[in-house]
Amino acid sequence: MMKYINKELTIENFRIKNLAKKFTTPIYCYSFNKLKENIQNFKNNFKSINPLICFSVKSNSNTKLLREISKFGLGADVVSAGELMKALLAGIKPNKIVFSGVGKTSKELNFAINKKILLINTESKSEILEIERIAKIKKKKINIGIRLNPNIDAKTLSQISTGKKENKFGVDEKKFLELVKYVKKSKNLDLKCLSVHIGSQILNDDPYGKMLDILDKVIKKSKHVFEYIDLGGGIGIDYNNNNQNLNLNKYSRNIEKFLKNNKSKIIFEPGRYIVGNIAVLISQITYIKEGHKKDFVILDAGMNDLIRPALYNSIHRIIPVKAKSKLSNKDYEFVGPICESTDKFLTVKKFQKLDEKDLIIICDVGAYGISLSSNYNMRPKPFEILIKKSKIKILSKRQKLLDLM
Repeated sequence: MMKYINKELTIENFRIKNLAKKFTTPIYCYSFNKLKENIQNFKNNFKSINPLICFSVKSNSNTKLLREISKFGLGADVVSAGELMKALLAGIKPNKIVFSGVGKTSKELNFAINKKILLINTESKSEILEIERIAKIKKKKINIGIRLNPNIDAKTLSQISTGKKENKFGVDEKKFLELVKYVKKSKNLDLKCLSVHIGSQILNDDPYGKMLDILDKVIKKSKHVFEYIDLGGGIGIDYNNNNQNLNLNKYSRNIEKFLKNNKSKIIFEPGRYIVGNIAVLISQITYIKEGHKKDFVILDAGMNDLIRPALYNSIHRIIPVKAKSKLSNKDYEFVGPICESTDKFLTVKKFQKLDEKDLIIICDVGAYGISLSSNYNMRPKPFEILIKKSKIKILSKRQKLLDLM
C-alpha cells in the first residue's frame, strides 16, 4: 500500500506530496486494493462456514465507499435509520441488513419494518413490545433477534467493551430465556436469531472461545432452534505494526465445532477489520513549537478530523512523507490546532528531524476516523479520496466554511 520511492512516500504509486498539493491537507486517502484484500481474506478464513458478512456501517458510513463494499456481496449492520438509508442507497439488499442498537425509536422501527430488512436485533423487552405493537397495526410478522449479554471481558479498552454485565448492551441469560418464551408465543414476532457482540479491537482468541461455550449452553436451555447466530464483530487490527493479529483460522475452526450442535447460519458484523487499515490521514505541519522537554509538532489535522487518540487514548503510527537521516534532538508530540489539551495524536522518541510545512501521514484511520469526525471549532471536514486501479476517486469533497454558516 505504502512505500518510499527516492525518499518520498507513496501510496499505491501516487506521491503523497502530489496528492497534498492537488487536494490540500488534511486528506483521508483510501486504498481499494487493501479493501479488496481485507474482504477476500475475511471470506477465505471463514469459507467453510459460509457466513453472511454484514459490514458495520458505523465504522465508516461514506456512501461511495459502502457502494464499493456492496459490490463484494456484503450486507450491512446498521444502528440507526440514517445508516439504514445509507446502506440502501449504496445498493445493499434489504435481506442482507441487520438493525442493531439499544435505542431504536418507533419511527426507526417503522422504517426498518417497511423496508423488509433481514433482522431487527432487539436488546430489551420494551423494544420487543414496541415491535410487536407496530407489527399488529401493520398485520405483519416481523423477524427479530435477541441480543445476549454473555458477561465476558474481551480484555479490550473499557470504552469499547460491550459484553460485560455492567455494559448497556443486550440482556443477561435469565432475561434472555424469559424473552425467548415470550416471543415464541407471539403471533406477530418470529424469533430468528440469537445475537451477541462482546467488544471491539479484540486480538485474543480466548474471549471468542468463551463466548461460543456460553452460547452453546444458553441455546440448549432455550430449547429453540435459531435460524441465525449473529456473532457480531470486534476483530481487531494491528495498529502498532507488531504482527499481533487474531488467528481467524482458529476462530473459524471453533465455530465449526459449535455448529455441529447448532445448525444455524452465522452472521458476522466486521467493520474495523474491513476498513481500519485501508486509509491514512495526510496532514501538513503548520508550526513546530519548542518546549522544555519536547517539541510540539502542530498539524493542520485536529481531533475534529480524528478523535480516536483523544477519545480512547488509541495509538496511530505517524510516518514522515519525506525520509531524512537526521534525528530530532528532542521528543516530538504531534498535536492539532483544536483548543483542547486532549487534541494530540502521539508522542514519539527519536523521530527523524522535521521542518515546518513537512507532510506526515497518520496510519490506519479507515475505521471510526471520518465517521467520528465533527465540525468542532467550526472546522470543515476534510477531503476523502479513494485510489482504485491507478485512478483517484473523490469519496467526499472538503466542506467549505460558507456551508457551515
